[in-house]
Amino acid sequence: MVNLEWYRTFKAIYETGTLTGAAQALYASQPGVSLHLSSLESYTGYKLFDRSSRKMVPTERGKVLYNHIKEAIAKLEDAEQCFRKSTEKDKPTISVGMCMETFQYTVEPFISTLPFDVIIKFVEYKDALNDLDKGILDLVISSRKGQDKNIDYRAFSKEKIVLVAGRDTDVDGFEELLTGERGRLEEWLKCQTWYGTTGDMENLQRFWNVNFNKHPDFKCNYIVPNKTSIVRCLSRAKGLAVLPDFLCMDEIEKGNIQLLWEGKTPIENTLYFAMRKKTIYADEIKCIEDIFERKMPSYEPVEKESIAG
Repeated sequence: MVNLEWYRTFKAIYETGTLTGAAQALYASQPGVSLHLSSLESYTGYKLFDRSSRKMVPTERGKVLYNHIKEAIAKLEDAEQCFRKSTEKDKPTISVGMCMETFQYTVEPFISTLPFDVIIKFVEYKDALNDLDKGILDLVISSRKGQDKNIDYRAFSKEKIVLVAGRDTDVDGFEELLTGERGRLEEWLKCQTWYGTTGDMENLQRFWNVNFNKHPDFKCNYIVPNKTSIVRCLSRAKGLAVLPDFLCMDEIEKGNIQLLWEGKTPIENTLYFAMRKKTIYADEIKCIEDIFERKMPSYEPVEKESIAG
């Protein structure tokens, strides 16, 4: 079945004369615009534009199609604007992608104070950056940088991946293990009670690789929904976990969680605000950024950044 967005993209190309102009008009990526056009041409079975280095020249079939759809698309766009004005009273809505734990730590306590509507989407970094490029998201909090030239990245903080222990964990003698033979340290760690999350063991695997040059060969004892669940569990029990430091810093300061080890070589991720270069939501995005910069440690650039990958 035909996608109505293909028609809107076709209309934008027809009226601007270029793929770049259409992408700017739609706040979309040029590859996305090209994909819509090729999909529509495949659906209709006709070539709709003659492509040149400077301009997209409509074919006769393209002209006929444009005359058939231009008024209908214009009416749909007018209806969209009227509906938005009547129901939302010009209140903008922005969509933000991040992981659940980051949202809970930063934006969740302040979300009711924001003067605009927000849709939070919990996504993996790769999916989030793809959705940003397609216009599905307006802002992404990411520890990775993509290659798309239409996306701006601004570093704002760093997270350190650390080994933490629950309040009741017996860690007597751990400092001696750190200065001794590495095999004894590894065996002690493997004998402890471990916490992990359902879908993300990346931090534990990276930490183990960096410090022991191998993948962890043990299973976590308790698998919970997310990292903030681990923080709550450890704050009143015993056990170990590898977590971003900012998630457990409050409980560490309260004495409910012990910062056990940063590793022989600290693992750090730079955190970025990612947004399209041409966005109509700059003011709203700035409000979200301000919340993060109040809650998170400030970014201090170094010669070589360590990016998760």
